[in-house]
Amino acid sequence: MISHISQPRLKGFRFPRPIISYAVWAYHRFALSLRDVEDLLAERGIIVSYESIRMWCQRFGTQIAAKIRRDRPVPADKWHLDEVVISIRGLKHWLWRAVDANGDVLEILMQSRRNAHAAKRFLMKLMKRWGVPRVLVTDKLRSYGVAVRDLCPSVDHRSHKGLNNRSEASHRHTRRREKIMGRFKSPRQAQRFLSAHDQTATIFRPNRHRLSATSYRQSRTDAFSLWNNYAAEMAA
Repeated sequence: MISHISQPRLKGFRFPRPIISYAVWAYHRFALSLRDVEDLLAERGIIVSYESIRMWCQRFGTQIAAKIRRDRPVPADKWHLDEVVISIRGLKHWLWRAVDANGDVLEILMQSRRNAHAAKRFLMKLMKRWGVPRVLVTDKLRSYGVAVRDLCPSVDHRSHKGLNNRSEASHRHTRRREKIMGRFKSPRQAQRFLSAHDQTATIFRPNRHRLSATSYRQSRTDAFSLWNNYAAEMAA
């Protein structure tokens, strides 16, 4: 997917923009380690260290994720919220995630607590960006009920573990990447990586089982075009 379209170089960087954006894409699109991406580039005759790739992903992955989020259409008005524990340096942290009815990730937030205050903080962040939903689906954690009652009492809140499979399923990719990375090193690193990873998945993982082969290929072509446009906007 290395673009052959001429793009201005990033000031202060030795490698051209298409190579940097390809490395960021490969790392966030597939279950690859930094060294795997280093090998992919080496096979193409591009010799770069995995530490340089790490820096690219940290710096430009966040930028591209913000642009994807900026241009996203209005999500479905039914949201699924869930939280999962992640161990970081021996301490429990909670990854709060919201997806819409289409399975697209709306927001994630790493927090050290799983209580009403944490639920309110997450819900406020969600509504600040996306507005108020029609339906909220959660598990039976009581903190969600407190947050909904205080922040959006008119919302139809459905609290049932069996209804929240869509949100819980989205955690599988996180667990897979966590294993490849040998666990996250800090909450900040987890927040930064997962924010970029989830937004990349939003445009490159459509509901393939619902699409014809032709529609899927067109969706993939559109996603590549979007990515190249965002790469052209990257700033050093």
